Amino acid sequence: MFTCRHAFLCLLSIVGILHPATHAAEAPEGFRPLFNGKDLDGWQGRPHFDPRKLGEMTDEDRNAKISEWTAGAKQHWTVENGELVNDGHGAYLVTNDEFGDYEFLIDFKTVPRADSGIYLKGTPQVQIWDYTDPGKFGIDSDLGSGGLWNNSAGAPGKNPFVLADNPFGEWNTFRIRQLGARTTVWLNGQLLVDNAIMENYWDRKSPLFAKGPIELQTHGGEIRWKNLFIREISPDEANRLLSAHQQQAFQQLFNGKDLTGWQGALENYEVVDGAIRCKAGHGGQLLTENEYGNFIARLEFKLPPGGNNGLAIRSPGDGDPAYAAMCELQVLDSEHEKYAKLDARQYHGCAYGMVAAHRGYLRETGQWNFQQVTVDGSTIRVELNGSLILDADLSKVTEFMAERPHPGKDRTSGFFGFAGHNDPVEFRNVSIKELAPSPKKKAE
Repeated sequence: MFTCRHAFLCLLSIVGILHPATHAAEAPEGFRPLFNGKDLDGWQGRPHFDPRKLGEMTDEDRNAKISEWTAGAKQHWTVENGELVNDGHGAYLVTNDEFGDYEFLIDFKTVPRADSGIYLKGTPQVQIWDYTDPGKFGIDSDLGSGGLWNNSAGAPGKNPFVLADNPFGEWNTFRIRQLGARTTVWLNGQLLVDNAIMENYWDRKSPLFAKGPIELQTHGGEIRWKNLFIREISPDEANRLLSAHQQQAFQQLFNGKDLTGWQGALENYEVVDGAIRCKAGHGGQLLTENEYGNFIARLEFKLPPGGNNGLAIRSPGDGDPAYAAMCELQVLDSEHEKYAKLDARQYHGCAYGMVAAHRGYLRETGQWNFQQVTVDGSTIRVELNGSLILDADLSKVTEFMAERPHPGKDRTSGFFGFAGHNDPVEFRNVSIKELAPSPKKKAE
């Protein structure tokens, strides 16, 4: 019987999302092969190993360790008829190259009782295992492959939406996309994980690494891989994809033409090429006409070299937003040399003067960045280019930079906007989604 699912898979194959899983395929348009079908060129060996420890080694020690692992891997990895084959033992196989935002295609075929996975950015993992093995039903093997199994219990993406594995003896096709830590997984044409944040297994208090290799894990049984293709995603495409996710509930705050709907220091801002730009040498707050309590805001921003601005969160409309508003979220070219000696609570994404954000996730100066800010009660979360760089409860902050208090940090509503600071920082695609009010706290 030709089912709707079969029709869907055929359509995906026609448009190039899937590729034939029965023989070696040409790289789909925009993709390049990661495996040449002949040997292990472009790959190295590595066991389950914290990549940060590799970074701490000297070049000599690192190269020696990789050579040792690679020699061991070659005892267990072979190439047969254009397929990568592992016998279930030895070091894993890791790409020499590292990737940031990308889309990855790969076919696999495994055997009963096997257990495997795909490490992304050197981090475990998109799970592959025997979904028929009762011995592992207690850890959710019966839900099927494709989940981000090393995410915390209950976290989005840990388990797949549906069981999509083909029967043993048949090939399976993964399509995996990563935008920062935001990870989407399809298996055999079915969506299993939708834009979930992949946690940093090696340090759960930090975001997933900005870049890293793809790693083929294997243990417990033979697994075969073929048709490995990758397409690196540009910053502009990554921004569009991040912005498009569940965008229906968001209201545009900027029409791309003028400052209709905004108030404050209107004379100090201008609209250039569809973006709001602070005039050089000018400042002051540019704020929405409406006030907001709990919300999610999305926007893109572009920094000039050394650029400085900020997002005013629940601003009263006057005063210094870093202190009078709930907070000012710093917008800063953090890696510019003139900012080398700032307090940790002054860099990009920080709740200025109160809570430090993780660094290393800004795009190169002059490129557009995507940022999402979630304000819910006293908590604030900042995602930069798909990576969670700040997750803070401001009601618990008791230590302030220079011991200067922030009287506005407990505000429950206010205006949203930009703080100024004299540099020509640009903003575009500004939107907001209101969230339900926070429940009232019971009197003690």
